[in-house]
Amino acid sequence: MIFSIIWGVLIFVRFLAFAGISSAFQEWIVALGVSPYLVLLFIIVLYTVLGMFMDGIGMLLLTLPVVFPVMMALGFDPIWFGIIVVKMVEVGLLTPPVGLNCYVVHGVRPDIPLPKIFGGVWPFVVADFACIALFVAFPGIVTFLPNLMLSN
Repeated sequence: MIFSIIWGVLIFVRFLAFAGISSAFQEWIVALGVSPYLVLLFIIVLYTVLGMFMDGIGMLLLTLPVVFPVMMALGFDPIWFGIIVVKMVEVGLLTPPVGLNCYVVHGVRPDIPLPKIFGGVWPFVVADFACIALFVAFPGIVTFLPNLMLSN
């Protein structure tokens, strides 16, 4: 199943590249003149919704060819944005109905009902969103070590 998703996404990415949709979408978003943080909020909501129905690899392969150039054109740091996307994939691995991590826990502990496991992940989802809000408010938290390595 995962390989079929990967093959489909690879074909989709080639289509995007040949058609120039990625660069056209990037130019359109930049020309809108909205706040870059509003675009970031939209992307976070997009990843939240996609995480409810897709696995992490599918989300990354499907969205990054379009979203990453837009975020770079808006002036965001690529390492910082990569961390935000990884955190959003983590949220997607917890949220129902797909929530793969919840199914793994259920596989390890079949005596715990799945609805109870999904109910127990919400503090972690809230903590992940708080972490993302902290990273957006203070990007230096994410980029401190990479910048330290680049300065040497």
